Amino acid sequence: MHTTTRVAVVGLGYVGLPTAATLAAGGLDVIGVDLNTGLLDQVNRGEAPFAEPGLSGAVRAAVAAGRLKASERVPPADAYIIAVPTPLTAGGEPDVSAVLAAAEAIAGVLAGGEVVVIESTVPPGTTRAVSETIGALRPDLRMPHQPGEPDVSVAHCPERVLPGRVMAEIVANDRLIGGLTPACAQRGAAIYRSFCAGEVILTDAGSAEMAKLAENAFRDVNVAFANELANVCARLGLDVWEIRRLANRHPRVDILKPGPGVGGHCVAVDPWFIVAAAGEDAPLIRAARQVNDGRPRRVAAEIVAACRETGAAAVACLGLAFKAGVGDTRESPAAEVARLVAAALPGTPVLTADPFLAAPPARLAGLANLEFTTAAAAVRAAGVVALLVDHPAFRQLTPAQLAGKRLCDTRGMWR
Repeated sequence: MHTTTRVAVVGLGYVGLPTAATLAAGGLDVIGVDLNTGLLDQVNRGEAPFAEPGLSGAVRAAVAAGRLKASERVPPADAYIIAVPTPLTAGGEPDVSAVLAAAEAIAGVLAGGEVVVIESTVPPGTTRAVSETIGALRPDLRMPHQPGEPDVSVAHCPERVLPGRVMAEIVANDRLIGGLTPACAQRGAAIYRSFCAGEVILTDAGSAEMAKLAENAFRDVNVAFANELANVCARLGLDVWEIRRLANRHPRVDILKPGPGVGGHCVAVDPWFIVAAAGEDAPLIRAARQVNDGRPRRVAAEIVAACRETGAAAVACLGLAFKAGVGDTRESPAAEVARLVAAALPGTPVLTADPFLAAPPARLAGLANLEFTTAAAAVRAAGVVALLVDHPAFRQLTPAQLAGKRLCDTRGMWR
């Protein structure tokens, strides 16, 4: 019988730190591991390094109680949770180097009896690769990819949280625990049952890996249909919002809202993991990604055309986050639209605004004609107003403020 009292969470980003704080709130001793020394200092002071509702208080309480500490070094522990980024390479391939580097660091401190859980979203086969990586460095330990009873358990528990609701969904959502063996799944499940109010569902590692990718690819394909419909309607001179309204009167049709593209670290990235694993058998998933990746260019072209047609002295781009209600700009199509518009209109002020940000994201640096201001100021000065993110604050703009402006409403908020 293995008892877990000390957990090391490797990676203190948008998933790792909330997970660490939640485990600590449940009474476990948690060591958060990260290479960012500035972030480590913040956590050890009881501060959250990024905005997420409920996170700041949870980190402060966990540190004050002595349950959460942050370190550059992976310590001995009963359980390890890997929550590091898995981006795409420049060539569009999944980059799991940070996951394998975490496995290497963990290998050096294992004594036997531990469980290693990968929360990072990964392509199929990565959980086994983690086991093989540790096994190659520690031939004295039997790993679950090898015959016999393993000395160390390895499992995959993909994160399933929504930015803006992370602290609630870590507890409330169902969790998948995919073990390299059934016993590995049981070991992993014991950790999540300590705080998870949702159902903890056991499966094999490969199925857990693919299920997470399938969840996000499903969402991406449905958004791509809406975005492709918007492209078609624009070419034919039709109102996509009216078409959507009419089509959705059918009892079995529910077309999603189109937009400027798809952002965030999950939906905009994970479908490519499936394409990389089985490209010839994933033409629909590939096509959906291409539609959504191409959408910012289509929207930017429409905004630029509107500026040229009207002779607008300035253009307002409202919203830079990847979705409404958050300040997260990872893979944000709105930020990409603003960048493309500013690059295409070098002599025209591009006035950006986002109530959830204190400054524009780094990718917009160096554009001399791009300014960051308030929504009211941007609309007042602009002849063309583009709504890129449907933040609730933008609903407060009045018809009088928008009167006489050419509107490019990518989210249908002003209909």
